[in-house]
Amino acid sequence: MAKMGSRKHLKRYKAPKSWPIHPKEDTWTVKPAPGSHAIEDSLPLLVIIRDILGLADNSREAKRIINTGNVLIDGRAVKDYKFPVGFMDVLTIPKTEENYRILLDTKGRLTLHPISAEDATYKLAKVVNKSTIKGGKTQLNLHDGRNVLVDEDVYAGQDVVCIGIPEQEIKENFKFDDGVVVLVTGGKHTGELGKIQEVIVDESSKPNTAIIEKANGDSFLTLKEYAFVIGKDEPAIDLLEVNQ
Repeated sequence: MAKMGSRKHLKRYKAPKSWPIHPKEDTWTVKPAPGSHAIEDSLPLLVIIRDILGLADNSREAKRIINTGNVLIDGRAVKDYKFPVGFMDVLTIPKTEENYRILLDTKGRLTLHPISAEDATYKLAKVVNKSTIKGGKTQLNLHDGRNVLVDEDVYAGQDVVCIGIPEQEIKENFKFDDGVVVLVTGGKHTGELGKIQEVIVDESSKPNTAIIEKANGDSFLTLKEYAFVIGKDEPAIDLLEVNQ
């Protein structure tokens, strides 16, 4: 029985550092289901409802809220309390008219940022890779696990698309290029905002890097894959105060 429990649950002190929960409040917490985001990049929906938003006093109440379809992720009702909610996902609670976008603070913690109803109609998603499917169409594989078919192959890896939710219509494409605005999603500069000054291509097996310039003129080096484009000249989304 103990082994079964360890597969279904997660000890709080072993929870990823990206989870904004206290490790000593309880012994166990919910383990997210495999899905659109990795465990270190997502929060189980129950943890959001009970521990972060405080809409339930216990897991039973949280499950009841979720099971009734009162929580939307990217515009669709989700009834799985273990559903992994990750970076850039949009969470909506229609009854209370609350909308949140999942962002990262400068400590690497996944944070619910309140947004307007209008802002909740779209999200940003990074192109991880792409493939050509039967019929010659291009399929974009995005960081949140979704796949989007496009007629024109004008997208490249690390571009970020702005998509309408839940219909998944691409509204805009932000190219990964010098001068664009990025939010850093990993490393010691997680949560910092800046513009790409230069991309450094390493000829060896080492990963490519990027020099990011902040608004105050300071610059820093980070891995290219950590630079998430959020706009051309200005951020296309509202950000946490600590990101700015």
